[in-house]
Amino acid sequence: MKIKGYVCALISAVTYGLIPLFILPLKAIHFSMDVTLFYRFFISAGIMLILLRYKKEHLKLKTKEIGVFLALGILFSLSSDLLFLAYDRLSAGIASTILFVFPVIVAIIMAIFFRERISAIMVISMAITLSGIYVLSGASTASINFNGLALALGSALAYALYIVTVNKSNIKASGIKTTFYSLLFSALYYLIKSVLGRESLAIPDLHILLHITLFGLITSVVSITTLVYAIGYIGSTPTAILGALEPVVAVIISVMLFGEKLTFALLLGVLLIVGGVLVSIVFSRAKTATEEISAV
Repeated sequence: MKIKGYVCALISAVTYGLIPLFILPLKAIHFSMDVTLFYRFFISAGIMLILLRYKKEHLKLKTKEIGVFLALGILFSLSSDLLFLAYDRLSAGIASTILFVFPVIVAIIMAIFFRERISAIMVISMAITLSGIYVLSGASTASINFNGLALALGSALAYALYIVTVNKSNIKASGIKTTFYSLLFSALYYLIKSVLGRESLAIPDLHILLHITLFGLITSVVSITTLVYAIGYIGSTPTAILGALEPVVAVIISVMLFGEKLTFALLLGVLLIVGGVLVSIVFSRAKTATEEISAV
């Protein structure tokens, strides 16, 4: 079971890290990102619905759950929206790496709004992570676009709020059901945005349709489903640690396929951010284990 868990975690991290491989070619031909993301989430929600019916889970929602899932869908959508806007101003590798700071942002939110104490280790983790962001500021041949940096950090903040909302909402729904409604409301968000922007929902050719379908299938359905199973098999901490492969994969794709220059600053910045986040994850796990032993 542990082997299955590690394999699932690896698949989840790698497939999510493949996002630049799908989104950048569509940006290159100036295909609407709102329409792209509508179909990505709509197709993904449809596949998750099939999985839900296979598992014989009901789809009924209580009034409170509708509000929570709507909020989750908006946060999930904003995270994607801001990340892909950041791609226009930063390399995909740098933007994806900055997104990976979301666990640190979660810790800060929990400390400010839920009175959780920030330990010395967490302060060190934040310092390492911020150092990585600073180093990445010099990772491009030109100075970094600070609008892009703000957008990538905004994406990380939206995803951190998504995680906090899931943890603190006290809704009793499975991970697959939560994912289904998050994807469904995300699709609704982009549908409304596309309609208000008077963008055509027509897909010009079969090649683009196949591309978007694979985009949704690989980076949403496969990534999220294997993530759920990985957490079930080996727990959240090992899964989160292996999630460090996500920005690494994005950087590799950005360098090998899209011309990002591999510099020492880029490598050091990525290592600092990933290392800083891993420090916080490992410490959180060690703290939890110590508390469980003390309780016994």
